[in-house]
Amino acid sequence: MRIRWIACLAAMPLTACQPADDTGSPSGAGNEHGVDAGAREYLFLELAMGRHDPAHVDAYFGPDDIKAAADQADLALDQIRRRAADLATRLRDDPAAATPRVQGLLARLEALEARIDLNNGVTRSFDDEAMRLFGTRAPDYDATDFDAVLERIDELLPGDGELSARVEAFVARFAIPADKLAAVFDAAIAECRRRTLEHIALPEHESFTLEYVTHKPWSGYNWYQGGAQSLIQINTDLPIFLSRAVDLGCHEGYPGHHTFNALLEKNLVDEAGWIEFTLYPLWSPQSLIAEGSGNYGIDLAFPGTERIEFEKNVLFPLAGLDASEADRYYELRELLRRLSYADNEAARDYLNGDISKDEAVDWLIRYKLTSPERARQRVDFIETYRSYVINYNLGQDMVRNYVEQSGDEPAARWAAFEELLSTPMLPADLE
Repeated sequence: MRIRWIACLAAMPLTACQPADDTGSPSGAGNEHGVDAGAREYLFLELAMGRHDPAHVDAYFGPDDIKAAADQADLALDQIRRRAADLATRLRDDPAAATPRVQGLLARLEALEARIDLNNGVTRSFDDEAMRLFGTRAPDYDATDFDAVLERIDELLPGDGELSARVEAFVARFAIPADKLAAVFDAAIAECRRRTLEHIALPEHESFTLEYVTHKPWSGYNWYQGGAQSLIQINTDLPIFLSRAVDLGCHEGYPGHHTFNALLEKNLVDEAGWIEFTLYPLWSPQSLIAEGSGNYGIDLAFPGTERIEFEKNVLFPLAGLDASEADRYYELRELLRRLSYADNEAARDYLNGDISKDEAVDWLIRYKLTSPERARQRVDFIETYRSYVINYNLGQDMVRNYVEQSGDEPAARWAAFEELLSTPMLPADLE
């Protein structure tokens, strides 16, 4: 599919896509025409936005002159928004408007405008915000949708006291000791990488640096550096349970974010020359693909019982943990996965103003069965990243549905997954 899309774009005649005015135009834009010039202007606007919102640009490894022009221009938010709207209009009028490349640029520009509005104090409902930023809406659930799962967990972990406290006490047995953390993560990441490389050819020089950090609202983060290099950080503020080693190893590394970014750079930047993919805007439809593929990639790399076997045989001994209760731990973990959408409901109601921060924490304790400390950390994440939370669970479900349409054979699923990670797909393409 990637080859077909690129060929389609190359065959289209392109009209000039010049900047809206001469103020702060990125140098070199006048030497290019059509969508290529529009892509340079797009990068300029995203980088200009990054000066107002430091978290907005998650990664940039494109031309230095565009970054320098954005820094020098120092555009106000309203100027960025006006120029983004003008660029979108010109792209829609271009003969190439129907191509995947231009549709991708238009989706990014819509997300940029929405993010500017948010920085200007314009708020929308949770669902409308998600649609404009990420190109989709999450399904709506209420408490009754989770009650049956809570009942099963109550049966699995009988006893006195609040169910969330019982869950926390049980899973605490599977916390990785601090002095074993590096060995466990190194082994998990190595296995994630080995399994990924059996199906996906990555650049020979790809690698990442792993750091352990504190005082973050997230549990793990991949900072892509370009050149198939990443910095992956693991937050150690709270105890890290054994299952998180494979989760984070796959999600942040292989076949997750690191793999995704390396493939986009290789296929779209280096081979196709689509310069816009040298920048990753965090609040954009690309994030639904990134987070969804990062989460689904865990199950793809470790199908069936293979993950359980690997953890029991390799990670439990490395962590020095007792595996006698492992089967009940895995049963609990699977049930907890079915509560993932409770996260979205806390975010939706809190950001819509229907519940307070304390009520959001209480909801997560009750329906995500998490500790008060983890619930507060999650609400901090919601305050920082807002409707971004839908990308993890809804994104995973959308990626799963797309990949598994290819059939039951592992090779077919890996091929569909690699195509997803190598082409400019939007959330609508997964439906």
